[in-house]
Amino acid sequence: MTSTTTPTSASDQDALSPPSILASLSKRLPPRILIVDDEPFNLKVLKKILQDDYRLSFAKNGPDALELVAKDQPDLILLDVMMPGMTGLEVCKQLKADPSTQAIPVIFVTALSDETDEAAGFACGAVDYISKPVSPAIVKARTRTQLSLVRAEDLHRTHLELIQRLGRAAEFKDNETGLHVLRMSHTSRRLALQLGFSAEFANDLLNAAPMHDIGKIGIPDYILLKPGRLDQAELQLMRQHPQIGAEILDRSSSTLIQLARSVALYHHERWDGSGYPAGISGEAIPIEARIVAVADVYDALTNKRPYKEAWSVEAAIAEIETQSGKHFDPQVVEALKTCLPDIIALNAQWQEL
Repeated sequence: MTSTTTPTSASDQDALSPPSILASLSKRLPPRILIVDDEPFNLKVLKKILQDDYRLSFAKNGPDALELVAKDQPDLILLDVMMPGMTGLEVCKQLKADPSTQAIPVIFVTALSDETDEAAGFACGAVDYISKPVSPAIVKARTRTQLSLVRAEDLHRTHLELIQRLGRAAEFKDNETGLHVLRMSHTSRRLALQLGFSAEFANDLLNAAPMHDIGKIGIPDYILLKPGRLDQAELQLMRQHPQIGAEILDRSSSTLIQLARSVALYHHERWDGSGYPAGISGEAIPIEARIVAVADVYDALTNKRPYKEAWSVEAAIAEIETQSGKHFDPQVVEALKTCLPDIIALNAQWQEL
């Protein structure tokens, strides 16, 4: 028997499509550029150069430009400097002072070509400077470059958000809280800086640390939620979560996810080799995992859990010191003690209710 299907109308497809998908589809339209210049001739020139590739909006003065931006933010602004009333520099300063618009890139298009003028433009937040009379090739190239950077930054933010949400997924399988993940992640970042690592590495660790327990997704609930001590068989199952986490994060070309995989796989290893899953010791344990191990335990000790009361900072530090050279890297323990006031201040921002 031949099966038949009823055609789906466009309205039916819209009804079946999640709003987020429809929104993402709408974002596939060409980028929108706002061109601001008090001279109609200049507006016509830029329109001719860009109209085939982009959606364009126009304003003849600063207040109108700000009003248009408030209604519908463009992806890029081409802004004249010398305009009557409000100058382009003043427009740019207002845009950069507003958190909701400060990320919009601004390219000045102006007859002013002195180095002092360019310095003033960059000082107020512009990303580029095109001199009049404009060259179509230069306008197209500079516009394309800045929009490519916007796209790359948007992808980076999406990448980080997906990683953070993946880290949160493990929380639904455990009795830990999202606040714990925030605190231990920021503690990990601060420890990395204290140990002399770059801000780039420290920020990557901040974003990778939330996935340290992602492997718990693969552990049965009756083990994760058991109120009492685990028996030997249950303990063996629980100790599989680092390997599960590594498998979830395996084979990624992203350096951030590679870092998260290392943290997930090795954060239960111990300095003296008595940890799991590999039983490696000392500096064979990746430094990112050694940092997260200290941050994780410090936060667990100093905050209340269903099975324990919060320890004082002094008691927690004393316990961690007893494990220096056994469970923990002694250098990381010393770093924790050195920057402890900063960590206490950071953690105070995310206290359990």
